[in-house]
Amino acid sequence: MSKNMLVLKTSDGESFEVEEAVALQSQTIAHMIEDDCADNGIPLANVTSKILPKVIEYCKKHADGESSTEEELKTWDKKFVDIDNSTIFDLILAANYLNIPGLLDLTCQTIADQIAACKDADEIRAKYGIENDFTPEEEETVRNENQWAFE
Repeated sequence: MSKNMLVLKTSDGESFEVEEAVALQSQTIAHMIEDDCADNGIPLANVTSKILPKVIEYCKKHADGESSTEEELKTWDKKFVDIDNSTIFDLILAANYLNIPGLLDLTCQTIADQIAACKDADEIRAKYGIENDFTPEEEETVRNENQWAFE
């Protein structure tokens, strides 16, 4: 029995052939199929050829999730997001565009956990390359207005 295959076209022109069951993890792709927009390949304007294989890897694992226990999936997910932040941010954008709630939740939670592990705003700024655009006086004013958060 052959499986239905779809062609996904990335924003940088690459094409990837995937099983329909895997692609249907994306609600965006599911809607395109429903609207008969999948005949000549499905264009993914906001997903690059660097990120789509990671998205497909996640979707494959979760499409046949019945073959894995919940604990095995959690362990797999944890390893899956053990990657550089640049890739995680690209996955967040792709998961949001493709409307893959599980992947979006996983990647956003990963960043949230990293931020929560930071001791202060300076550490967060250093970790994510964020420039502090407050003057020392403005920063002091904000700290005083939000003193309850620093207790």
